[in-house]
Amino acid sequence: MAEIIQRDGTWAFYGDTLRLTPGRDKNVHLLRKTLGELTVPLAALAGVSLEQGKRSGRLRLRLRDGADPLLQATGGRLTDSLDPYQLTVESDRYGVAEYFVDEVRNALLLDQVPTDAVEDYLLPGPAVPLSVSAGDGTANFDGEHVRLEWNWKTEDAKAAAGSRTLALADIRSVEWHPAVGLENGYLRFTVKNAPTKAPPKYDPNAVELWGFKKDPLMTLIAAAVQARLPHPSTPPEDEPPKQLSQAGSDPDALLRRLRELGELHRSGVLTDEEFTLAKQAVLKRM
Repeated sequence: MAEIIQRDGTWAFYGDTLRLTPGRDKNVHLLRKTLGELTVPLAALAGVSLEQGKRSGRLRLRLRDGADPLLQATGGRLTDSLDPYQLTVESDRYGVAEYFVDEVRNALLLDQVPTDAVEDYLLPGPAVPLSVSAGDGTANFDGEHVRLEWNWKTEDAKAAAGSRTLALADIRSVEWHPAVGLENGYLRFTVKNAPTKAPPKYDPNAVELWGFKKDPLMTLIAAAVQARLPHPSTPPEDEPPKQLSQAGSDPDALLRRLRELGELHRSGVLTDEEFTLAKQAVLKRM
């Protein structure tokens, strides 16, 4: 087992899984504390890196596209302080962090974990029921229905329609955007037979967010709903599924794997030795 303990949190690696526990320090964001401990299977990882600074550095996990409903629903819009897959490391613990990175990278190589997108979520998303209040309303999700309730700050026309209940079967997508500068953020649901999108202030299927402390907690609702929607790789109902070739016998897939390894090597995720070993393993299968 490899483990690194910091004020920002504790990361432990057990060979086939990683356990990420947020710290109790006051600087740890409320979202990470609310998410709590996360268990990440090795198969969900595309890479790991350590960025060193003078006073502190940052461990980063890179997940495979489509592996986590939280990242899918937020679309890469989580800042460093919100991202549960980042850990602030004090400079005197760089040695431990480097050992942690080496252990995870070696496991990825030995298990030949691919870096391409996955076809099913490998993390479960937040548990339900959930209720979060922020911006102009409260979002509740019980696993089957989303209920949106408005507060005294809601725009009059939107509030006049009353509370909104959306069946999971009618929800086509969900997305969360943070407030940026003078632009407000939102949690929005795209529902069946409602293709147009009004501004969040007027949209009865959206909660408008103004950049306050609890806004990021709406990502919990987004992730829980996303985890129960069809995976993004799932073809539309009127489109037949594509026949997938086996990577072990498909020359094109092996060539793509070589290109991916080259990119990981150039970006510093793989050392020279790790790149050589991984490349040889792929070449033997061609």
